[in-house]
Amino acid sequence: MSQVIAPLRKTRLRNVLSSLFVQVLIAAVIGIIAGHFWPDFGEALKPVGDGFIRLIKMVIAPLIFCVVVVGIAKAGDMRSVGRIGFKALIYFEVVTTAALALGLIAGNVFQPGAGLNVDPGTLDTSGVEAKTQGGHMPGPAEFVLHMIPDSAVGAFAENELLQVLLFAVLFASGLLHVGIDRAPQVFNFIEQAGEIIFKVIGYVMRLAPIAVFGSMAYLIGQYGLSSLSTYAKLIAACYGSALLFIVLLGILMRVLTGLSLVRFLRYTREEFALAVGTASSECVMPRMMEKLERAGCRKEAVGLVVPTGYSFNLDGASIYLSLATLFMAQAVGVDLTIGQQITVVLVLILTSKGMAGVPGSAFIALSATASAVGVIPVAAVALMLGADRIMDTMRVVTNLLGNCVATFIVSKWDNALDQDQARQVLSTPEASSKALQSEDESGEQSGERVPAMAGEAAQGTGTPVVAAEGIPAQQAPGDDATTKA
Repeated sequence: MSQVIAPLRKTRLRNVLSSLFVQVLIAAVIGIIAGHFWPDFGEALKPVGDGFIRLIKMVIAPLIFCVVVVGIAKAGDMRSVGRIGFKALIYFEVVTTAALALGLIAGNVFQPGAGLNVDPGTLDTSGVEAKTQGGHMPGPAEFVLHMIPDSAVGAFAENELLQVLLFAVLFASGLLHVGIDRAPQVFNFIEQAGEIIFKVIGYVMRLAPIAVFGSMAYLIGQYGLSSLSTYAKLIAACYGSALLFIVLLGILMRVLTGLSLVRFLRYTREEFALAVGTASSECVMPRMMEKLERAGCRKEAVGLVVPTGYSFNLDGASIYLSLATLFMAQAVGVDLTIGQQITVVLVLILTSKGMAGVPGSAFIALSATASAVGVIPVAAVALMLGADRIMDTMRVVTNLLGNCVATFIVSKWDNALDQDQARQVLSTPEASSKALQSEDESGEQSGERVPAMAGEAAQGTGTPVVAAEGIPAQQAPGDDATTKA
C-alpha cells in the first residue's frame, strides 16, 4: 500500500508545484524575506521585475490590434462595435464616479489623516517633482487629440493603447468594406499573427515567478515593512473601501449577468497573483483577454472593453485619489465642506480619465485637485510619497477586476456573452486547465473554433461565435496550457 501511496503523493505535489499560482505565491514569500533581511540586494533586483513587464508590454499593442480586427471582421457588423463602445463608456463613467464617492465616504468615516497636524511648510516636495517629471494631466481637447496617432507605426512604437485601438477599429471597418473574401490573405495573416502572439506570451509567462520574486524583494528592500505602520489608518481605509467595492461589483455581476464573481476569481487566480506580485495589471492583460474569451465573451467585446477600461475605468485609482485627497486635507488641519468635497469628485472625474501612461499620474491628479479646491496646500501631496507604493496592490486588483466585470456586463448588454459557456468554464476551471495542458503537451493543436452554444451546435442549430482556439466543442474551455509555468 505504501508503495502505491508514495507515487500518488509525488504526483500531487508535482501538480501543485506546476501551478503558476503556487509558483507565484512561493516566489512572493521568498522575495519578501530577501527584501527584508537583505534590503540592498532586494533593491538591486528591480530590473528583474521591470524586464518581465517590458516583455509583456512589447506584445500588447499588436495583440490588441489582432484581437479587435479579427473580432470585428468575424462579427461582420460595425454597428455592434459602436454599441459596445458607447455602452462601455456609460458603464465606466457611472462606476468610476461611484468609486470616487465611496472613497470620500470612507475618508469622512475613518478620518485617516485626523490628528497628524502636519505643517505644509516642512514638507519636501522634491520627491513629487521627481515622480511627475514635470508632466501634467491633458485637458479634454488634448486627451481626445492624443487618441489620434501621428502615424500608425508611432502608435505601436509608443505602445499607446487607445491609438492602437482606434487604428484597429478603422482597419477592421475598411476590411469589412472591402470584404474578407476579397482579402483573405490579410485576414488570415492577422488571425494567425494573433495566435502566434499568444504563444509568445505563453513563453514569457514561464518567467513570472522570477519576476514576482524580483518585484517583491525590491518593494520590501526599498520601503521596508515599517512603512506599513506609518500609514496604517489610511491603508486600512483604502483596502477596506476596495473590498467593499469588490463586493458591490460581485452583486452587480450576479444581478446583471447571473455569474459568480467568486468563481471568476478562482478561474483567474493565477493572473491576479501575478498582477499583485509585479504591481502591474498590464502584464496580465493578454492572458486576461484570452480567459475572458474562453469564458464566453465575444472577441470584439473583449478587444474593445478591456483596453478602453485601462484608461477610462480605473476604479481602484478612483477610490485611492478621493480618499487620499481627504487624508491630505485632514493631515494639514483643513476641514472640507460638502461643496468642496463635491468639487473634489468633479475634478477627479476629469483628471482620473487621463491617468494611463502619464508618469506620476496619481501625484499630478492630487496636485490638480488640491489646486482646484483652493484650501489644500499643494505641498501636502508630498505626504503620499510614502504611501503611494503600498496602495499598488489595492489599485491593481480593483482596476483589473473592475475591467473584467465591465467586460461581462457590457457583453451581456449587447448579447455578446454566452452564459452557458461562461457557467461551464467558471464552474470547472481546474478541469479545463488540465485538459488544455494535456492537449498542449501531446502536441494536438486542432485550431478549431468552439461554437458559442455547444449544446445547440451539436444539434446543428447554434450560431458559431469565436470563443476559443484549439479546443474541442465538447471540452470545457479554460486556461491556455502554453501559459502554464
